[in-house]
Amino acid sequence: MLDATARAALPFSVTLPAGFEIVTGRPGPDFRIYTIRRGERSFVMVYAGPASQFPIYSGEMVEAAGRNSVVATEDGVRHAKEHLFQRADAPREVHVWTMSLDGADRALAEQIAQSVDIR
Repeated sequence: MLDATARAALPFSVTLPAGFEIVTGRPGPDFRIYTIRRGERSFVMVYAGPASQFPIYSGEMVEAAGRNSVVATEDGVRHAKEHLFQRADAPREVHVWTMSLDGADRALAEQIAQSVDIR
């Protein structure tokens, strides 16, 4: 689990609701993947590195707020599933995506993912 000092050193900021934490997983030679979770349940993943796998979901590509996003319409409701930020410095890409969740957890995952911004 990343403490406040470690979170402040990340190449991105995020608003974490009460009870959520960021953990580091699957680092590579020049990238890191972070999991935003509550307990053992993952809500949002964040990749920071040179070349992400964006997009991983299908949907409409939207460019807004300095990022590219994939938005899917399901049952008449639009859901922002993932976002890609590009930076001038390393890490060149910050890719944020929501896990496949339902109901209130899905809405919370989207809210967390929307709160991510690059530093």
